[in-house]
Amino acid sequence: MFKASSSLTFLSSLLFISAIADTPSSFIRSSCSTTTYPSICVESLSSYASSIQQNPHQLVQTALSLSLNTTLSTKSFVSKLNKFRGLKNRENQALHDCLEEIGESVDRLSRSIKELKLCVKSKGQDFQWHISNVETWVSSAITDENTCTDGFAGKALNGRIKSSIRTRMLRVAQVTSNALSLINHYASKG
Repeated sequence: MFKASSSLTFLSSLLFISAIADTPSSFIRSSCSTTTYPSICVESLSSYASSIQQNPHQLVQTALSLSLNTTLSTKSFVSKLNKFRGLKNRENQALHDCLEEIGESVDRLSRSIKELKLCVKSKGQDFQWHISNVETWVSSAITDENTCTDGFAGKALNGRIKSSIRTRMLRVAQVTSNALSLINHYASKG
């Protein structure tokens, strides 16, 4: 009788553990483990677990949308900085160039989201074509983001503006890099 009770308890524990392993949160954690910044990935996507569920397409769609929203927020921030008075000539130029690069990044991420929607109805070669476009545009968005940060290189631009830009652009680069990792994983399954 003790053995049956122990076996039943053990079996119940296994069922509970497997039920936990199949939750949207565990799906997000597992998917994010393949990204460059897994803790940021989990932190940024966990609040969307109920809409993501365990759907790889929805996970990628959400990650891309998060990247776009973060980039748009940063674009707005840089635009406000660009209106400050008393900036050095080089700061003005770096902010102007950065704003242009972020605008390109926003455009590429927007196009990626639209293209990703076409993947749902596609199979085989068509799927590969659409997902390849998404990968290319997101990768280009990362390059744009890095180019913005590079514009603030050198000691002449040290200060609060450079520090603020770098902090924001780091976050943009991290969520975009994570989105690209998730896209690459999704592409390999398609």
